[in-house]
Amino acid sequence: MTDGAMDWQELTNLTRGRPFAVERVRLADTGVAIEGRFELPQLAQLNVEDQVFVTAFVRCHGSIKQMERIFGVSYPTIKSRLNRIAEVLDFVDVDPAPSQSEVIDRLRRGEITAQQAVAELEGRS
Repeated sequence: MTDGAMDWQELTNLTRGRPFAVERVRLADTGVAIEGRFELPQLAQLNVEDQVFVTAFVRCHGSIKQMERIFGVSYPTIKSRLNRIAEVLDFVDVDPAPSQSEVIDRLRRGEITAQQAVAELEGRS
């Protein structure tokens, strides 16, 4: 962290959970600043306690037993908290269906048959 830089917990405490926008980003190694309106990643939008909880869960490799020991709470409490956090996070589709234009482009290039294109457009891939 550079001199005068604010740590993420300070920022989260200052905003008290209220939404905020990042409008300027500075690349630390070059000093280049980029201005615009940037949305924070979903995990950064969680409150500090939930960020710590998610970090601990990842460090425990998803072991609820280890989480029980670390936080001193029961299995249902850990599951309940994970479920609550999961509800506020959007699911990231790692294999989204191709758009109609992508399917048509692949058909034009001869990469797929007309039958395959129809199947993909109907969601049957």
